[in-house]
Amino acid sequence: MSDGCHAGPGPRPSWDEYFCEICDVVARRATCLRRSVGAILVRDRRILATGYNGPPRGLRHCAELGGCYREQMGVPSGQRHELCRALHAEQNAIIQAALHGVETTRSTLYVTNFPCSLCAKMLINAGVIRIVYRGHYPDELSAEMLA
Repeated sequence: MSDGCHAGPGPRPSWDEYFCEICDVVARRATCLRRSVGAILVRDRRILATGYNGPPRGLRHCAELGGCYREQMGVPSGQRHELCRALHAEQNAIIQAALHGVETTRSTLYVTNFPCSLCAKMLINAGVIRIVYRGHYPDELSAEMLA
């Protein structure tokens, strides 16, 4: 794991900075009312798939349904993910790769926020070998699994 999204010296971004900035654009597609997250799977400096957080294809967004169910129930951030209508950005990136027959082994995940434990398990099984993130997410189990 690496928090490699911070700008280095000089005007030209490093590869990590480059992909992290693309993640920011991907995150702007998110429909989650609580957190906008973008993710990119990369291998050999080539983008394999992207993902952002939002409900499954064809289902209505929380904003269209009157708000976030977890927020209405008073569920703190990082807990009870099974109550959320949305897929996480990391999950959507893995799903997009699978739908298009793109192998994810030996890839790097660039993501705007540290993955939760649900996503960490999927990333491990998808063969992701490196994770570069910008924002921390308080999930001790995830940090332990990805160490």
